[in-house]
Amino acid sequence: MSAADVLLSVQDLQVSYNNIRAVKGISFDVHEGEIVSLIGANGAGKSSTLRAISGLIPYTGTIAFQGKDLHKIPADQLVALGIAQVPEGRGIFGNLTVYENLKLATWQRKDKQELPKDYERVFTIFPRLKERRSQQAGTLSGGEQQMLAVGRALMSRGRVMLLDEPSMGLAPVLVREIFRIILEINKTGTTILLVEQNANMALRVANRGYVLETGVITLSGSGSELLGNPRVKEAYLGG
Repeated sequence: MSAADVLLSVQDLQVSYNNIRAVKGISFDVHEGEIVSLIGANGAGKSSTLRAISGLIPYTGTIAFQGKDLHKIPADQLVALGIAQVPEGRGIFGNLTVYENLKLATWQRKDKQELPKDYERVFTIFPRLKERRSQQAGTLSGGEQQMLAVGRALMSRGRVMLLDEPSMGLAPVLVREIFRIILEINKTGTTILLVEQNANMALRVANRGYVLETGVITLSGSGSELLGNPRVKEAYLGG
């Protein structure tokens, strides 16, 4: 991989809350077409890293997307640049229908003629959403709400998708389904940065991964290398 392939670059990222440093100067790159996984325990700084990239919290260091420094770009303009986020907790609008939630993600898009094709793409990936397109989102199951959150990110046509704990609170069968869909989305050309406590699944789908511990990257490598690493096995994969 060359520097020209770098889609997202994070350099010396630091995030603090009330003088407590949650992220302590981490650096990593995400290349075009990859799935990169950030794994670690609760409080390791994973979600803080994604929130910084999304412009939702203050930070120091440099975050660049396609070579463009994001520091002074408002969070609501990042979607138009090509950054889509599926937040922890899904963040859907429960009083709106499935279709209305999807439509909201398109408000900044200028290629309105492409929207029918993208709705069809989402409904092809998530047939259950098609069945429930007129249903209020708040009445969906947890798994269906997660599908809607991912579908909404797809409707924004981002070049990179930031996924924050997509398996949280889901039954094992739905966890496998969500990760199958993550692979499918990646194969259609979307680059993915994945934050996930389920280290086993996250590393199985990842091209590369990073281990965060108390705000510091302690290990990095390919997904398969980290799956086979004794330290990772002991700490995150149940020995």
